[in-house]
Amino acid sequence: MKEVEWIFVGLGNPGVEYRLSRHNMGFLVVDSFAQRYNLRWSKGFEGEWAFREINSKGILLFKPLTFMNLSGKAVEKLLLQVPIPREKLLVIHDDLDLPFGKLRLKRGGGDGGHRGLRSIIEAIGSDFPRLKIGIGRPERKEEVVQYVLSPFSEEQLEKLPRLLEKTNALLLGLIEEGLEQTMNRFNQEAPLT
Repeated sequence: MKEVEWIFVGLGNPGVEYRLSRHNMGFLVVDSFAQRYNLRWSKGFEGEWAFREINSKGILLFKPLTFMNLSGKAVEKLLLQVPIPREKLLVIHDDLDLPFGKLRLKRGGGDGGHRGLRSIIEAIGSDFPRLKIGIGRPERKEEVVQYVLSPFSEEQLEKLPRLLEKTNALLLGLIEEGLEQTMNRFNQEAPLT
């Protein structure tokens, strides 16, 4: 593997029953990016990884297969083999506090109650950028766990292809322009309607 410029980590849960659940948004994003650039997945580091040079930069995609709450274990294992500055490790995850389809790219911060993110912070610290992807929130607070593990609604499924096109453009922007410019461009955009 050539020098890695960026690692894009998509969070989710393995298993066909979770494939189109809201909590698997990170997996869906990196899968879509891999498909766009014809990347093939390999197993390793307690996950699946794919590598390709895009615009002369080495890009590594990674999906931890440890289940969401233990994502940090797999990310830590990957970083032992592929050392990279933390500012070049992007973690992609679903976010309940953003409306469906809203993207927010940010550097560092807390876990916002996201257990996959918490696991990574506990394993490697919090100084890495993340891409939050809005999935909306259920009407009743007590339904959160069921909501994130449930499939997208019909309306959300209709919007999903456009959302993944948007995330592909954002990831390409990161590769070509860097974090600051990409944040300025995408954080201002409205959620999908």
